[in-house]
Amino acid sequence: MEAAYTLIQSNDEKEIPVNDLKKQLETGKESQKIQAMKTILAMMLNGESLNGLLMHVIRFVMPSKNKPLKKLCFLYWEICAKRNSDGTPRPEMVLVCNALRNDLLHPNEFIRGQCLRLLCKLKEADILEPLIPSVRQCLEHKHPYVRKNAVLAIFSIFKIHQYLIPDANELIEAYLGAEADQSARRNALIMLINTALPVAVQYFHNVATQIVNFDQQLQLAFIELIRKDCRSPSADKARYIQTVISLLTVASPSVRYEAANTLVYLSSHASAVKAAASCYIELAVKESDNNVKLIVLSRINELREKNERILDDSVMDILRVVSSPDLSVRRKCLSIAMEMVSGRNVDEVITFLKKELVKTHDQEYEKTNEYRQLLIQSIHTCAIKFPEVADSVVHVLMEFLNDSNKLSAVDVVTFVKEVMERFEHLRSSITSSLLDSFLEMKTGRTLRGALWAIGEYANDEQLIERSLESIRESLGPIPIVDHEEMLQEPHSPTVAEEKVKSSTPKRILADGTYATETIYSSANGNQNGTANHSVRPPLRTLIFAGDFFVTAVLGSTLTKLALRYAQIASPIKANAFKTEVMLIITSIIRVGKSSFVSAQIDEDSYGRLVTCIRVLASNPIDNAMVQSFLNDSRKAFGKIIESRDKVNTKTSGSNIKAQVDDVVNFRLLKSKKNGENAADEDVADLTRATGAGSDQEIYISKLNRIMQLTGYSDPVYAETLQNLTIEFSALGDLKLVEKPTPQTIGPHGFHSIKANFKVSSTENGIIFGNIVYDGAVLSEFNSVVLNDIHIDIMDYIKPKTCSETKFRSMWEEFEWENKVIVTTYIKDLRQYLDFVLKATNMHCLTAENALSGDCGFLAANMYSQSIFGEDALANICLELTNNVITGHIRIRSKTQGIALALGEKTEAPQPLSDLEYVATVTSRKVEQSYFRIYCITKETLRALRLTIIDANTNVEDLPKPGDTIKIINVEDAYQKNDTIHVSSNKENILFQFDKPEISTKAPAKQKEEKHRDEKKIQMMDDLEEELDSILNHVNKDTKKETSKWELSNQLMEARLVRETIRNKMEKLKARQMMKDLGYSKEEIELAFPL
Repeated sequence: MEAAYTLIQSNDEKEIPVNDLKKQLETGKESQKIQAMKTILAMMLNGESLNGLLMHVIRFVMPSKNKPLKKLCFLYWEICAKRNSDGTPRPEMVLVCNALRNDLLHPNEFIRGQCLRLLCKLKEADILEPLIPSVRQCLEHKHPYVRKNAVLAIFSIFKIHQYLIPDANELIEAYLGAEADQSARRNALIMLINTALPVAVQYFHNVATQIVNFDQQLQLAFIELIRKDCRSPSADKARYIQTVISLLTVASPSVRYEAANTLVYLSSHASAVKAAASCYIELAVKESDNNVKLIVLSRINELREKNERILDDSVMDILRVVSSPDLSVRRKCLSIAMEMVSGRNVDEVITFLKKELVKTHDQEYEKTNEYRQLLIQSIHTCAIKFPEVADSVVHVLMEFLNDSNKLSAVDVVTFVKEVMERFEHLRSSITSSLLDSFLEMKTGRTLRGALWAIGEYANDEQLIERSLESIRESLGPIPIVDHEEMLQEPHSPTVAEEKVKSSTPKRILADGTYATETIYSSANGNQNGTANHSVRPPLRTLIFAGDFFVTAVLGSTLTKLALRYAQIASPIKANAFKTEVMLIITSIIRVGKSSFVSAQIDEDSYGRLVTCIRVLASNPIDNAMVQSFLNDSRKAFGKIIESRDKVNTKTSGSNIKAQVDDVVNFRLLKSKKNGENAADEDVADLTRATGAGSDQEIYISKLNRIMQLTGYSDPVYAETLQNLTIEFSALGDLKLVEKPTPQTIGPHGFHSIKANFKVSSTENGIIFGNIVYDGAVLSEFNSVVLNDIHIDIMDYIKPKTCSETKFRSMWEEFEWENKVIVTTYIKDLRQYLDFVLKATNMHCLTAENALSGDCGFLAANMYSQSIFGEDALANICLELTNNVITGHIRIRSKTQGIALALGEKTEAPQPLSDLEYVATVTSRKVEQSYFRIYCITKETLRALRLTIIDANTNVEDLPKPGDTIKIINVEDAYQKNDTIHVSSNKENILFQFDKPEISTKAPAKQKEEKHRDEKKIQMMDDLEEELDSILNHVNKDTKKETSKWELSNQLMEARLVRETIRNKMEKLKARQMMKDLGYSKEEIELAFPL
């Protein structure tokens, strides 16, 4: 059991002098003393010693009988300094010890209990030793509050100083047998579990039949005892399992939860797993707290993962949890249930989901639309995994195509398209159902999906004719423009002026006068010359609203229907059908160019519709175009489904630990004749023992996060330290949970200090810290500054997948967006996308076939999720023009920190391999046997020495000093000693990296020269800063009596000196780089002469 500590925080920033505090303690009233004690405690916890107040507290506070003041006094004894700087006890502690003894024998049980709780926090044996008899006496007090705190005090003292109470275990054993209060028995049992486990086990066997009737806290203590002892060889595991199973039915939810956890820990038998799962399910159903429901559901999911197919029969019980109104609970429950669906229970699950889906129409839930979307996605998952139920659910889901929530309708259309692609025997019936509900679809995305499905899967003559009729009905009268113009023509005056006049009797107004009310109404109804938007068919409404993406899909669908109809119908019917389709498409183009629509038709949609007309008007029709319209689109959709199946198979396959036909080796049953296998097994055992397997890689990745905070030369490695503590402060959304307690470390001592930080959100942060300890003098403090710890957001971000619908809904919902302009040296679009995915640790949601191919454009969606459940979305749009990638990355999230941090990651240093460098030739050297050029790259300031391969190359064609050249594959060629391509103004020439020879200079000489050059560069930097300050001073100093001519001369001279220094600095840095690479002094002077 962990020791308890009291934390006090003061919000008063004004410090009070010590003398004023003394006066308040001496002459003040009880209320003033209470306020003074609170101030003293806050100041001491903030680092003030206040040792001079100890006698004042003893004289004026300790004798008080005021209960709040007495409690503050106990807090003061907890934190005040009890020893001198040399480690000896302070003489005032004798008075404190006597006062504590009196409080332990006080007639008031509250004061006794508070004093016993104080003893749990004291660690000084000199103070505790005289109080032992009084503590033992408190075990016999009549009040249980005193007795249970006495047990805790004995436990704390025995844990630190066993010699003070050598018979503590026997004492508590005897006390436990005679104690009647269950909270006191619980404390005694906790002590025996930690100090004398066999004694606690014996007590368990004595009262095992009564545990069901005990108090909740005592039952939890017995569960802890069972967990601690169950792994020992002598444990009575059968008795433990029996006890734990009996605790699954008690009234306390916490006891049942812990009992279920312990039962799974004790046994992996199917009956034990099912009993624990039933307990979890009951807790999830009956508990009202949604957080408890989520925790219990997580435990059920862990149980399911460890015991596959054992809990499949409990899937209907788990689905009872969806009765909770909280959407997160429902989502968690449905995700677990979908993993447990099998061929035996799929019919029951589908029936339940359909009933819940119908309820969303009849009843109002919290976030009904989101819950309906979850149910549709769950039914979709079941239908794809078990094709035999697809026929029974697809027609039920199609009733929601006209749902007002467009996301639910889009999910249904997506499901319908996938079912039609997978199951050929359902295509005709689903197409008929789509045509039946076609007029009820209202959203553009739903109509686009339905039109695509109709165009792809309407194969027979009747379905194609019916499809055209439904589309005509959804479009309204054709031509559209002529019909709209007719509606806007003015009607005849007689009709327009025909009105019905009716008058009411005279009325008396408020001022007492009479008035007659007359009402005129039109006899024509709505004939005012404007079309009524509310009565327009769905497709017509979308066209007038400017949604021409739908018209592009409509044109493709009609073209597919016409081409397919021409293959199965007579030529006369086919020509009539084609003519009507061309009329519809032409009418759509005309209305898109007219003034009736809210927005003119875009170029892409216009081009698509014109292409459709050209294909239909050509005679004969090109077979390639027919193939493109009728087959290519469906093939692309099939590839998307295949790629999705591969991802799901890869995810499910990663959970397989062993194959069915793997060999199971039993070492004891093996024959000793087969020495080769035995040797292999020994090697495998050695590999596992040394950690050379995959677990070792995980372990090493964890070790990479260990950071050294101090060095071996710091005093913490060499001195005896008094009151050593670590102070932390954090930058970012980090908060120190608890301040580490001071420690005293002797010679050759070692102490481990653990500090926990609360991370509230996913963003970068920095932790600063220092070690503080007392010096030789009491008032002297020493400190060691620690290295900073940088918290990287990548420690929290994990790649995840989600559906397109969910991505779009989150994209619209999230409010924080960070738009990053792309600047890169990478010349390949896919390579840059891979770099961004690796840098941000995100998953690409765009299908692989959509990214394949050679194109100058690339667009992709990316998604990741933090360990705290925060979502991060990204959209990348790139264009390759003139061998340069341009574009932007848009990152969205709910919090600003994630969006900004991921944006910074996209601007991280990019890989240099396979890149094209732009370099400037500084000099060249022509000899009889070779030709060599020296150049320096502009982007990375790298000095390179290149030697030509072909000695017969004309020297006049080679680059000259000052020319700009392009070098490809610099890094790879340098590592592999391979050839590189140098592109100059005239032609491409093959060069070889001429690696420098290893320098033969002594290391000390190299180090001295390098230090001298670095010192020169530093002097140049300092001189440049000084000149900048002079320039600023001259510009601002207007009071100085100098002429304008003198000022301008000074400015010109300073600027000239600064430019000279900058040029020399660049040359010095380049020379230093070449020297580091091992070039000779003559070559450096030739390349960069000073």
